[in-house]
Amino acid sequence: MTSTEAITESEDSGPSGYAAARLRLLQQEARSGPPRRAALARLTDDWLTGLFTSAAEHAGVRGAALVAVGGYGRGELSPRSDLDLLLLHDGTADAAALSALADGIWYPVWDLGLALDHSVRTPGEARRTAGEDLKVQLGLLDARPVAGDLGLVASLRTAILADWRNQAPKRLPALHELCQERAERMGELQFLLEPDLKEARGGLRDATALRAVAASWVADAPREGLTEARRVLLDARDALHLTTGRATDRLALQEQDQVAEALGLMDADALLRQVYEAARTVSYATDVTWREVNRVLRARSVRPKLRAMLSGGLGSKAVPGRAPLADGVVEADGEVVLARAARPDRDPVLTLRAAAAAAEAGLPLSRHLVRHLATTVRPLPVPWPPEAREELVTLLGAGEPTVGVWEALEAEGIITRLLPDWERVHCRPQRNPVHTWTVDRHLVETAVRASSLTRRVHRPDLLLVAALLHDIGKGWPGDHSVAGEVIARDMATRIGFDKHDVGVIATLVRHHLLLVDTATRRDLDDPATVRSVAEAVSTASTLELLHALTEADALATGPAAWSTWRASLVTDLVKRVAAVLAGEAPEEPEEAAPSAEHERLAIEALRTGEPALTLHTQPEEPAGEGEVEPVGVELLIALPDRPGVLPAAAGVLALHRLTVRAADLRAVELPNEVGESADLLLLSWRVAAEYGSLPQAARLRADLVRALDGSLDIRARLAEREAAYPRRRGVKAPPPRVTVAAAGSRRATVIEVRSQDAPGLLHRIGNALEGCAVRVRSAHVSTLGANAVDAFYVTGTDGEPLPQIRAAEVAREVEKALG
Repeated sequence: MTSTEAITESEDSGPSGYAAARLRLLQQEARSGPPRRAALARLTDDWLTGLFTSAAEHAGVRGAALVAVGGYGRGELSPRSDLDLLLLHDGTADAAALSALADGIWYPVWDLGLALDHSVRTPGEARRTAGEDLKVQLGLLDARPVAGDLGLVASLRTAILADWRNQAPKRLPALHELCQERAERMGELQFLLEPDLKEARGGLRDATALRAVAASWVADAPREGLTEARRVLLDARDALHLTTGRATDRLALQEQDQVAEALGLMDADALLRQVYEAARTVSYATDVTWREVNRVLRARSVRPKLRAMLSGGLGSKAVPGRAPLADGVVEADGEVVLARAARPDRDPVLTLRAAAAAAEAGLPLSRHLVRHLATTVRPLPVPWPPEAREELVTLLGAGEPTVGVWEALEAEGIITRLLPDWERVHCRPQRNPVHTWTVDRHLVETAVRASSLTRRVHRPDLLLVAALLHDIGKGWPGDHSVAGEVIARDMATRIGFDKHDVGVIATLVRHHLLLVDTATRRDLDDPATVRSVAEAVSTASTLELLHALTEADALATGPAAWSTWRASLVTDLVKRVAAVLAGEAPEEPEEAAPSAEHERLAIEALRTGEPALTLHTQPEEPAGEGEVEPVGVELLIALPDRPGVLPAAAGVLALHRLTVRAADLRAVELPNEVGESADLLLLSWRVAAEYGSLPQAARLRADLVRALDGSLDIRARLAEREAAYPRRRGVKAPPPRVTVAAAGSRRATVIEVRSQDAPGLLHRIGNALEGCAVRVRSAHVSTLGANAVDAFYVTGTDGEPLPQIRAAEVAREVEKALG
């Protein structure tokens, strides 16, 4: 059924008939994608033609036309798209007649609740407005007649295109600047968890900009895959409109599963991966196109100078030529291209040599070079020859320029041909807000970060390759570190490393999270902690590499994954493990005497029978790259030993919006006034203000006293806070998981809690542990984004580790309390 037939069948060409036909069209599941968008545009054309014809006859207006511009002009109507319309007239009709004509069109559109962007102009006015407003000019480039005087529209289109081409040297740089400003504001679509399909870089706006560049005749975008990428983004937007019933372009988390189902995809991850792939195609085409635009405009600007040079008017300065970069590779006009004598069909290493040379020179690979290499270079033998391995290491060690070169190779499928296992991580989303990048981009970013750390290690080649492969197991079932070890072993063998080096790379991949997890979640004074790490890394050289990899991985993850505090903990752990690997067995630590400040607080608590506390702000330390980060605030508390101290203290801190980074609790005995021993608890915690300034110590102490005597209902106060805690609508956090760490310590049982972070979480955990009648020796708190991973060293009332069955019961009770 055609769109016209749909309206005819309804026997009503008015708003109700159009609305019914439109609804039927959108409900036809068999018709989607480009056919539905085109059919919706035709249906709308027919309806608007009827409105225009009737209104023009009633108003007595001739020499006018209704013009679709922008997305409607391209025939890309999504279910909730705006209607961009221009009422074009030749200037002969009076204002009242034009107003009547416009009202006869605009009001029926508004009556249906459709969004409308409208204007009324003569051709001259349209050209002047386009000359003043770049966005108007871009919309008119897609002008399409809907009804009325076709000749009027055709002459306007001709004039607008001529103006666009004549003004290209001025307009294209302005368009480029507009695209860059939008990219900075909206981010890169291919890396966003909730991308804007239209405005983000690599989205529909950029695809439209590429059409405008092509219309200028200055340069043309790479066409391979671009049409399909536009289709994917438009299909996703259609499904989003139908799912939400709103004119939105933001693919929010809560809608992704429904959108995926509407598109026939397995799940939200499959949807994001498809969208990311499309965005990468648009982004790559955008980079190549603007580079070509700049080259052409630059060449046009120097042409008069060149003519003057040839005639002797500007002296005899030589015209820049081709500069050699590596065997078979030269620089020409700011890009890396093949030398004339290069033989890609006989040189399988040429691809990696060209990529390494480009990255080292900080130059882009010519698109024609990459396409030529993709189709002509023979596959590398397996294992790779030493030269190929060395060129890969050079590419990875070049720093920031590596990213652009790697993306150019990925755009033509070269990376997956060199490293077939890369396909699993290609465009794979990471649903943890701590992560800035998709898996594949994160791996490249980690190599970039590692390139600045190569002077710290004896084998920079192993560091760089391990950085590239450390998360290669993501996308496989189970623990990605375990799966990654197997894959990395195969890939390192393929790349040409010997058996020993393959083993080192596999170990680095298997344990790339070991140092940061242990440093932030385990008691570093416990010899068992240090020994377990030493056994895993085996050698000092591997420890050195793992330390650098840990830092590079965290820095490439995102700002929440690394800090001065984490770095100091990891460095402390590395020093202890290095001592063990050097043959120095860790000694069982003696019970440290309280500090002078803690002793003073203990005496005060003993004298008053109430808590005594103090806050000490630590000095700021450099966090790298010129930044400064406060280490935190030390909170010291002394109070008579009694049940409920941990949940009370944690609850008070939560009420005052203090985040606990680490906590140490221990009991001491001090003689009282009559010479008898009195039990005191000493708490040494590192805290940080969630936002704002720190509370006064006196207020903390007063609330702690009230919490311990029961007059302050922490649970009720925190429940009020949690009810108001901002959560993403429709996003359900995974359930908490509480486990007993195997062989965690010989002095205590380690209970590990993984949960969604929330106000008062430590208070709830403390209450649960108190209810299990266990004593907490220390707590190690780690928060990454919305996820908390906390480790508690607990003992029974006798001060000994819990039996295995009892420990499992405690873990179940804590998990139940958090659930």
